[in-house]
Amino acid sequence: MTNSSAFDPPAGPPRSVLCVGAAVLDTLFRVRSLPAGQGKILPYDMLQVAEGMASSAAFAIARLGGNASLWGAVGDDVTGDRIIADLGNSGIDTSGMVRVAGARSAVSTILVDDQGERLIVPFYDAALHEMVKPVTKQDASDFDAVLVDVRWPRLALRTVSAAGEAGKPAILDGDVAGEGVIEMLAPAASHIVFSQPAAERLTGTAEPAMAVGLLKRKFEHAFISVTAGENGSFWFDEPTGEIFHLAAPKVTAVDTLAAGDIFHGAFALAIAEGLPIAETMRLSSMAAALKCQVFGGRIGAPSRAEVCNALEGWSGREQSCGQADRTSDPPAP
Repeated sequence: MTNSSAFDPPAGPPRSVLCVGAAVLDTLFRVRSLPAGQGKILPYDMLQVAEGMASSAAFAIARLGGNASLWGAVGDDVTGDRIIADLGNSGIDTSGMVRVAGARSAVSTILVDDQGERLIVPFYDAALHEMVKPVTKQDASDFDAVLVDVRWPRLALRTVSAAGEAGKPAILDGDVAGEGVIEMLAPAASHIVFSQPAAERLTGTAEPAMAVGLLKRKFEHAFISVTAGENGSFWFDEPTGEIFHLAAPKVTAVDTLAAGDIFHGAFALAIAEGLPIAETMRLSSMAAALKCQVFGGRIGAPSRAEVCNALEGWSGREQSCGQADRTSDPPAP
């Protein structure tokens, strides 16, 4: 560990974060280029790994020195056995996972090309998320923060609502979701980090800074951020009313799969640790960037020491994009 004291974990026991949502067995194939049409593609590398938005975020939390718990659902099949074992062996508490009788565990096939871009073919059995267990204020009180994705909306809603009742940070991974899912979850979230595609879908603009202003007007109660991959991250600063932009660290991308999930995991842990927003965004951005240098989805998540070392030599600082333009009406739900 370097002397990057601003990014070191706080004194005392590691902070605990509950992640709720996707648990998938991914089969990754590395190819020279993504297919442009029909035909046979011959990969030159492959691996299988249990991941998914919430699962990969939980792994990032564990790698960064936090205690990560995962609530997700798998089928009562061999694939479900593999998912739970893989995640448990990665340092994630899977005791809250649900096994659904008669359901098929989620799987996906992913092609990753030499530029780090990917093509994803996922399968989710709707029966996995039909049952929703109760979540109480006391359940949420056992954690320092909760992070939910959009794959199990009803459980996510119960979880962020319980976290709010317990006075805990309730963080929403605002990725592209089914009709009305973001609108259902966002009012109960204290922090929302949108992907650029989701932000564009909700606001109608491809400009992340403008989207932040519109989303802040739509969800005034919450911290609002938009992540834009290699174009960095944008967020609304409450004290000044300005929108800030942090450029992404420059890396050679080998595999961008799970980079957003690593960002969310790092963000959730940093919020749980009480890190100021500017430092939270820097820590999260660096963790996501370092992950992109490693093939294998979430297995590229860096350790706390690796992130701190990289931050020590990085001159990236947030820049103001000016006051948020929130005069236009936000899009209707």
